[in-house]
Amino acid sequence: MDSDGTQDTRGTHASPVPRPAGPPEVPAMPPRPPRAPATPPPDGSAFLTWLRAPRPDAAPGVWRFGHRPRPAEEPEEIPTRQLLSGALIAFLVGWLVWSLLQNGYLGNWWWVPFDLIVPDAWRGGDSDLGETGTFIVYQGYELLVALGIMVGAARLGRWGEVWRRFVTPRFRRPEAQETRTTPEDDPAQWNELRTAGAADAAERLAAEARSGLMRDVDHARILRAWQGVRTGRHSLVTFSGAVLKDGAAACLHPSGERDLPARLARHDLVTGQVRLGTTVDDARNPYAYRGTGLALGPDLLGTSLVAVGPAGSGKTGTVVRPLAESLCLHALAGRAAVVVVGAAGAGLGPADAYDVVVRIGNQESEYDLDLYGGTTDPDEAAAVLAEALVGDLADPHPGSDSRRSTTVLAQLLGPFRAVHGRFPSVPELRQLLDGAPGPFAALRQGLQEAGQESLLRELDARERQMGQPGDVGGVLGDRVALLDRPAFAGFFDTSGQSRPFTLKALDHPVRVRIDLPQRGHADASKMLARLVLAQFTASVAVREDRSLFACLLLDDATGVVTPEAVRGIQRLRSGNAGVVLTLRTLDDVARPLRGPLLGATGCRMALSGLTPWDGQDFAEVWGKEWTEARDVTDRQIIAETPAGKAVHMLRRVITGKAPTARAVTVRQVERERWSASELAHAVPAGHAVLSLTDVKGEHAPPLLVDLRG
Repeated sequence: MDSDGTQDTRGTHASPVPRPAGPPEVPAMPPRPPRAPATPPPDGSAFLTWLRAPRPDAAPGVWRFGHRPRPAEEPEEIPTRQLLSGALIAFLVGWLVWSLLQNGYLGNWWWVPFDLIVPDAWRGGDSDLGETGTFIVYQGYELLVALGIMVGAARLGRWGEVWRRFVTPRFRRPEAQETRTTPEDDPAQWNELRTAGAADAAERLAAEARSGLMRDVDHARILRAWQGVRTGRHSLVTFSGAVLKDGAAACLHPSGERDLPARLARHDLVTGQVRLGTTVDDARNPYAYRGTGLALGPDLLGTSLVAVGPAGSGKTGTVVRPLAESLCLHALAGRAAVVVVGAAGAGLGPADAYDVVVRIGNQESEYDLDLYGGTTDPDEAAAVLAEALVGDLADPHPGSDSRRSTTVLAQLLGPFRAVHGRFPSVPELRQLLDGAPGPFAALRQGLQEAGQESLLRELDARERQMGQPGDVGGVLGDRVALLDRPAFAGFFDTSGQSRPFTLKALDHPVRVRIDLPQRGHADASKMLARLVLAQFTASVAVREDRSLFACLLLDDATGVVTPEAVRGIQRLRSGNAGVVLTLRTLDDVARPLRGPLLGATGCRMALSGLTPWDGQDFAEVWGKEWTEARDVTDRQIIAETPAGKAVHMLRRVITGKAPTARAVTVRQVERERWSASELAHAVPAGHAVLSLTDVKGEHAPPLLVDLRG
């Protein structure tokens, strides 16, 4: 089965499977006609406002669109009651001082500066200024004194802080941002194209943006194509010709789509982020993060993400679905390839949002799944298939391997391919693993006729091992039998009668959804999930174009995490790839693999409803931090004099408590960032605690996030 992900085994092109997007290449398959957009294209002003909105640099995970940076440390803030009472008291004091001055209770000393500065000719009713002028001079001086008293009262009462805290926010529009730009830094002018000599193309794109014919996906897709020109993969002439011909629709994704049928999450394709929620304004969160949007992008998913939470905690709806939607948009922009794996009907997006939908066990499925990952190397195919079949049975210690299972499969796959020119189907592989005499004899005869002596020795070795103690062939045969069921009769075909999809297609910006048959085939679904993960980690390691971000989203990774899977996840970051795994509990992972799994993933999420045992694993991986602890001690005051005793007795009668003196001791202690008890009982419903690491190594501590915000 020699499929490259864009052709079926009969050599005909699978139209919905796209090739790389870019203007210099004409797709070998005819693109699908553009679908009517889910929503009409925005008007030019709305698009330009979005494009010109500020996106300042921020810490990992901060939603940068319209972000207002905050200081790293929380400023000392006066309590509201104290601030308002102080402001009122300062006003009353100022008013009292002014009244006393006006009524002469404080003397006339405050007129001394007036007498020293103002000429004698300006005083009195017969002055040179006249009565009106004299009145204005005297009233002006009183006004200056009143302003001085008011300024002093304002500084004393912190009126400026009152204005900033309670008045200014009422006149500030939450989403209003300054979008004033100059022609030199206006992204809608495409100045980089003008500098490179493509002024006509830049003018065409600017006109499309002003007229509202350009979407965010168009902008991202054309920028991606321009990057190809800068790196030398495409020529400037071809790029300019495509833009002048098609405008904002240039460099289309091979599917012909310019947007998804619908969007449920908030996306910003300039930064590549999708917003998942809002960081809670909580003392446990760093001050710079409080109240900011929480967003993920390829820079964070490139370190992989594991999310743990019970059923109903929101793993699929608030984590996997928005991420899948975002990566599908990136694929339409030619930036990413995404594979989403989950149970049928799990709510991972409509079929129209994907180029390939593989419905395993559904006879109406247009696509099949390549059991061998599209490779022609028997050893490589055996390694991936062994991981899928018995990877969960291997010693869970990270240093273990499954070489015996790989060897057994290679002893059969190599001879079979040499004789038949293809790998065996599921029934044929099951017969060989069970040691059926007929298939073995036919295989031996074919090898003898072809003169394949080395492969004959492989087949002889397999026959000698069958039935011996410790032979894993029987276990492999039992696992293959789970796929040799009537429900899967039309799948995993190797004879060229189906249209198989292979993860070798990750060299292209493809959108793939694989539906697993959970009902009645739970064990088979776990095997297939392991197969997809193994093929994914093997495929991304040998990609030629690693500028394309590749991501695998596994909704429910129960039974998928194996020693080899952990090692594969550790290698993904260097290949510009990542995985997203969701688990109901860490108990679904073998105990020796929990620490390595959390260590291999840079982003870790604990959703509400976690058990204390799962919380302990997260608490250990998040470690401890130095914090300030305050110990308050109340000490009873003993009066020595009769007057003091009388005062203390009066205070006791009024308050009902003995007079005490409070002593505060401040010390630095090391405590867990989030304890197991807090993770289990202090995370509200719809919330999660999330730590982040981007591909550059920048960290974000565990953050309490409202996934509904």
